[in-house]
Amino acid sequence: MTGATESTPVPVVARVPVLNAANALTALRLVLVPVFAASVVVSAMTHAGWQMVACLIFAVASATDLVDGWIARRFALVTSVGKVADPIADKALTGAALLLLSWYDQLPWWVTAVILVRELGITALRFWVIRHGVIAASRGGKIKTALQILAITWYLWPMPEALAAVGPWIMAAAVGVTVLTGFDYVAQALRLRRPAA
Repeated sequence: MTGATESTPVPVVARVPVLNAANALTALRLVLVPVFAASVVVSAMTHAGWQMVACLIFAVASATDLVDGWIARRFALVTSVGKVADPIADKALTGAALLLLSWYDQLPWWVTAVILVRELGITALRFWVIRHGVIAASRGGKIKTALQILAITWYLWPMPEALAAVGPWIMAAAVGVTVLTGFDYVAQALRLRRPAA
């Protein structure tokens, strides 16, 4: 024996840089929110050309939400900044779109109120239970997001009258799934907060 002791190697945890592709896309989405809002205001929801511009900006911004999440998971680029900034960017984009559509009498105010109260409420709920666990996005939550994006896009684009009539049905489906998934998330939060037996 030499008297030397073998030391157990300490695992090195790679530190994820805050400046990465996923967070850059989230930042881009935040930057696009005022650009999108300005284009809707310029269009006044009566100028077809500007409506198309607003719709395309909204679609691009919405697409970054899908891509940044995939990049973060695929390349292990999840950061604390991203976890906070991503839902803020999502709510800012969706909220701006809904508020503007209601302002220009394209969407009933109660629809905007129901969706925004649910979205902000679930975000607050996630912070409320964060010490006890994470409320992961469910399949229903993903369907809700897809329906909201489709409905808002439908309202923004200058559709012919026959096709425009489909918009309220898509929005009705979005509202229904939004409310149902909201109840599901509340149930998850209560389970996480329940004291262990």
